[in-house]
Amino acid sequence: MTKITKINIAIDGPCGAGKSTVSQEVARRLGYTFINSGSVYRALALNAKLLGVDWNNEEEINKTLEKDIITLDERENIFLREKNVSVEIREDSISYGSSTIATYKKVRQYVVNLIQNITKKGKGYIMDGRDTTFKIMPYAELKIFLTATPEERAMRRLNQNIALGFNMDYNKVLEEVKLRDYQDMNREVDPLHKVKEAKEIDCTNMGFEAVVVEIIELVKKTIEKLNK
Repeated sequence: MTKITKINIAIDGPCGAGKSTVSQEVARRLGYTFINSGSVYRALALNAKLLGVDWNNEEEINKTLEKDIITLDERENIFLREKNVSVEIREDSISYGSSTIATYKKVRQYVVNLIQNITKKGKGYIMDGRDTTFKIMPYAELKIFLTATPEERAMRRLNQNIALGFNMDYNKVLEEVKLRDYQDMNREVDPLHKVKEAKEIDCTNMGFEAVVVEIIELVKKTIEKLNK
């Protein structure tokens, strides 16, 4: 029997819980490839905006889902029509738009197909999102639900925006976080939820390093169990 050395990891959780930054660091330390499904939705929202399509018009949004307009590289950059939009898609307006179009069935299937075409080819992928554990990568050997209070997540998002050069008011960010939570948990298609086999990590009072170390330990334990 061939010894397993790498697995696929799926991380779900609400916005602002730190899924992307934690996943990136875990990937770096373990030599895995990180894929952010949320970035794909954001890129699609940006694409619609650039085309002048209303995010609330599902029929018109579906028409923007052209083949091969979005690509990813191993350095975690995302490209829209060959242009690197990794920073541009972090704007809060794009975040709201991505949450809106993520409720559309054809949009979600577009993202699922794009990512599964990558992750089904092998092991060593870590991916985060809001339906990763049960829709996009249900075959992942390790599933994690990373969460924190809305207040803590709003503060983290505020600091992230400031670092990117976007000045925001804390109360406005908190309001947007709560709205995003409501949208994600109540959407008709694949609402955000914790699957029973996922390991829940509440990182409200945890430092970044502690979360990274805990996930790496879970990876090691999962691999050990699979090799028994």
